[in-house]
Amino acid sequence: MIKIGILGYGNLGRGVECAIKQNDDMELVAVFTRRDPGKVQILTGTAAVANAADIADWKDKIDVLILCGGSATDLPGQTPEMAKMFHVVDSFDTHARIPEHFADVDAAAKAAGKVGIISVGWDPGMFSLNRMYANAILPNGKDYTFWGKGVSQGHSDAIRRIQGVKDGKQYTIPVDAALAAVRAGENPELTTRQKHTRECFVVLEDGADAAKVEQEIKTMPNYFSDYDTTVHFISEEELKANHSGIPHGGFVIRSGKTGWEEENTHIIEYSLKLDSNPEFTSCVIVAFARAAYRLAAEGQSGCKTVFDIAPAYLSAQSGEELRAHLL
Repeated sequence: MIKIGILGYGNLGRGVECAIKQNDDMELVAVFTRRDPGKVQILTGTAAVANAADIADWKDKIDVLILCGGSATDLPGQTPEMAKMFHVVDSFDTHARIPEHFADVDAAAKAAGKVGIISVGWDPGMFSLNRMYANAILPNGKDYTFWGKGVSQGHSDAIRRIQGVKDGKQYTIPVDAALAAVRAGENPELTTRQKHTRECFVVLEDGADAAKVEQEIKTMPNYFSDYDTTVHFISEEELKANHSGIPHGGFVIRSGKTGWEEENTHIIEYSLKLDSNPEFTSCVIVAFARAAYRLAAEGQSGCKTVFDIAPAYLSAQSGEELRAHLL
């Protein structure tokens, strides 16, 4: 059994716990939290809940530690620090900072003889793999990534920070015409506004100015100003009834040409439709935790990404089973 620890017990941590239950070669040993452990209720009756400050006491009891904190402030410090004591997997998703994060985790993991796998999930993660495979197969081509329809947690948080907003959810939606042009092999040049729209469902505080809130949302730089954005004002009851989930998904498409005169067009498309963004992300992370365990058993160390790991390391099936049933 692969002994797993979870650091952080929010949506992602709970998803990891559920995913472990579905993998017979794994067991959850402990959940580590910065909250009062006595007030954190988990689902696994056999696992401990411990204070994150005491995590070093568990060095010899856990095979792989899964880090479930946020990319903005938690993981840049946590993952390198934890890689000094454990084999680790995280879901760091700030694309521009991945090279820097890789270097930090690589240095810590190599010094400690540990394996660290970073930026695991669906984007970065599964979408990254599909972009890489498609680029290798169709070198003469163009990539397109569309996200949604789904809830953007970061954009939803940005809405909730606006004065006068009590609660809110934001959906990212691909533009149908742009998707159709890409799928037709037209290789369009698309602006940010042409690829996605944003739809917001907002609950106002009593007495808030709806027009002012809508204007502030639509002009918010880095979040909404570059998109066609629709704002709906609804009741708190309607938000809870119709927008309480965290669905997401998207498409990775590469359109490429082959032939001596580039006369043939090929489309590679990978798509996801997810009822729960964090639960699906958790399932990907747990598969890569198995890979971390196997790489460590081979004596490897240092930081890895999804690009560095052979698919067979992710599966609970043996090589013989994979060749017989999936190849």
